[in-house]
Amino acid sequence: MKGFFGVNEHPIERVARVVLGIGILSLAFVGPKSPWAYIGIVPILTGALGNCPLYSLLGFSTCPVQKRV
Repeated sequence: MKGFFGVNEHPIERVARVVLGIGILSLAFVGPKSPWAYIGIVPILTGALGNCPLYSLLGFSTCPVQKRV
């Protein structure tokens, strides 16, 4: 399970996800005020945790890996 919940996002991608999520979530309070804007919570959580479940399922990672010597 450690591999499933490990960090698999690049730091820049994490920041972009949080910023995008906040932008989407803000639409629930300003603008069209659509309840669909609460979907912005998903990129905020994945960016904050550094783990994308879809990346884990597909075996994909954008996180720079340091080689152990």
